Amino acid sequence: MTTLDATTALLAELVACPTVSSDSNLALIDHLAGRLEGAGARVEVQRAPCGQKANLFATLGPEGDGGVVLSGHTDVVPVTDQDWSTDPFAMVARDGRLFGRGTCDMKGFIAAAVAMAPRFAAAGLRRPLHFAFTYDEEVGCLGAQALAATLRARDLRPSVAIIGEPTSMRIVEGHKGCYEYSTHFTGLEGHASAPDRGVNAVEYAVRYVARLLELKAALVARAPAHSRFDPPWTTISTGVLAGGHARNVIPGKARVDWEMRPVQPGDAEFVKNDLDRFCAGTLLPAMRAVSPDADIVTETIGEVDGLIPAEPNEAKAIVAELTGANGADVVPFGTEAGLFQALGMSAVICGPGSIEQAHKPDEFLALDQLAQCLAMLDRLGARLAA
Repeated sequence: MTTLDATTALLAELVACPTVSSDSNLALIDHLAGRLEGAGARVEVQRAPCGQKANLFATLGPEGDGGVVLSGHTDVVPVTDQDWSTDPFAMVARDGRLFGRGTCDMKGFIAAAVAMAPRFAAAGLRRPLHFAFTYDEEVGCLGAQALAATLRARDLRPSVAIIGEPTSMRIVEGHKGCYEYSTHFTGLEGHASAPDRGVNAVEYAVRYVARLLELKAALVARAPAHSRFDPPWTTISTGVLAGGHARNVIPGKARVDWEMRPVQPGDAEFVKNDLDRFCAGTLLPAMRAVSPDADIVTETIGEVDGLIPAEPNEAKAIVAELTGANGADVVPFGTEAGLFQALGMSAVICGPGSIEQAHKPDEFLALDQLAQCLAMLDRLGARLAA
């Protein structure tokens, strides 16, 4: 069996584990742990506080700092209400493509890294090679944040991180941050015939969204000069506005789920400070004039910093050498890369598949992309053994 065949078979096994972010990933983590232990890796499984999810951190080669991290997230987005032509959790090979949820984003890279582990082990690595596979990237990079805290506490200092998100095997050296929030409004219910006697949580949530739209426009003018991002400014998006039960009932609860993707750290503070002033100075006084118990509380789902292009960048230099790529791109979507960069590592994103296929029905990974990834990893093993 060729390495590509072995990787494809492992990928099918990983796709068969339906690791949607709302569900457990323990079966998949246990499977990967067994494969890596079988290759001689030192493996640690770190349980999430809920007990139903876990990160995996494994090492081949010598102990110590200065290692290279191969990073991937194990969770996938839901398939609910998507029109798939095949079972999304039973991988199908057709016309040079591997169809299934997570093939592209990003179990293909994980399968390639783990399938290569026996060859890495046999190469006689002179530099540590780490595998970092996380939970809940799709809902706030929660697993990677927990892993970063663990590495920081242990003072373990790898120097390079390669995050295998789908980039069509191009090098990506920068992306925006991703800050996600849920803002909860508590009003006062009542009969709709007397709206002034209640506090309509939905109406105040609408006023909050209107403020988000004003800030969204203001951020365009704050775009950094010569920004390489598309669009070049920090974006705001409102994803959910929920509240109310009936037309004739003043709603006492509402929720706004929203996000921003900063291109520069100051933009996040600009938005949050403005919203704090708007709530404290305008919305809350009006709400509490009717009901002292009215409130607005913003829950932080995740604040994941972007990946900042940096020079020198050992990770970029290594991956360019391995792939023959010239130059590096920036992208608007977020990854866990910024968390590794914040630990002092140089980081790039490079992995098989196109982001255009991610999160869609009939998600697929082209076999030639998987083969290119395996070739890169094979060269990486030889480089770390030299």
